[in-house]
Amino acid sequence: MRPLRWISCFVALTVVAAACGGSSPAAKRKPPPSTTTTTAGPPVQPLTGLPDPTGQSLTRPALSIKIENTPQARPQTSLDMADVVYEEITEAGITRFMAVYNSTVPPVVGPVRSARIMDPDLFTPLGGIFVYSGAIQATEDAVNAAPGVDVIVDTGSTSTGLFRDPTKVAPHNLYAHTAQLFAKGGKPTPPPALFQYLPTGVPFQGQPVTQFTVKYETIYAPTYTWDPPSGTWKRSIQGAPFMDTDGNQVAPQNVVVQFVKCCLPSPEGANYITVGTGDAWVLSNGQLVQGKWSRTSTSQVIQYTDASGQPIRLTPGRTWVELVPAAGFDNVLVAVTPPSSGLPPPSTTTTSTLPSKSKSKSKSKKK
Repeated sequence: MRPLRWISCFVALTVVAAACGGSSPAAKRKPPPSTTTTTAGPPVQPLTGLPDPTGQSLTRPALSIKIENTPQARPQTSLDMADVVYEEITEAGITRFMAVYNSTVPPVVGPVRSARIMDPDLFTPLGGIFVYSGAIQATEDAVNAAPGVDVIVDTGSTSTGLFRDPTKVAPHNLYAHTAQLFAKGGKPTPPPALFQYLPTGVPFQGQPVTQFTVKYETIYAPTYTWDPPSGTWKRSIQGAPFMDTDGNQVAPQNVVVQFVKCCLPSPEGANYITVGTGDAWVLSNGQLVQGKWSRTSTSQVIQYTDASGQPIRLTPGRTWVELVPAAGFDNVLVAVTPPSSGLPPPSTTTTSTLPSKSKSKSKSKKK
């Protein structure tokens, strides 16, 4: 009986020692601290600020194309699908577009027309591909000198990706196959963001505006009307909707009116300076914020800031930039109509005399 009693006591003491021992590593081990796992959202399209679940916008460059805007060219093809569109006065009050594509690539764009010497200042920060139909020699030299940009110009060969539509009259019949343009040039590098955007669900806030007109020459002066259901500025000319060939009215989420100085010497007429600083009106969500634009070199993206110097953040979506001369032309102003809230309209920008239109003696290859 003694051996059995001794074994029973030994087992009992061993269990007590195991339960009460304070020197065990397991007893000293503390539970791991709680951690928070953050799931990254989908990629964002650089030129719209919208989510890009497929990530395709990050695998291709920006495609910048000069698009005609004469009445003979309307309606344009795929202009409503551009991420960003710059509108500029060329000469004699005529305006022309530089449309930039990245997030959405339509199969055909046009009609394509000639470049102007101010264009390299706009497309240089984007890099990628620049497409146009021709220009005077000084402009072609400036275009070809732009660093990091593949240039595609009409040579009369369809191998460039440009083709003539036989159902339309020249020179308003040059169009582009975008797939061929991407295959011909441009590294698979996405462009930098041209604007800063608000987070999803955060509204753009400023002074309420329902409608405004950029008073270029009458047949080019666009009116933008705020459309709450779509969250866009619907564009019209002389009271008629500004349509695309696909039957859609052009309607960006944002419009930037950038007041620029004129002019660098150019035989083509207007040549606006987009390096430096000036006034800017940013319109989004039926609201207006008046601020400034600035940059110190053509390689930089233009910055837009409010009265306190803070970046103006846009609503994610498509953006049109209206380049308006800050001085030197008659009747160039932006007229803003406030809603029935009783708020006074923001100040308008007016200008004085129309400069003389110089005629170039240079041989031009503009088309």
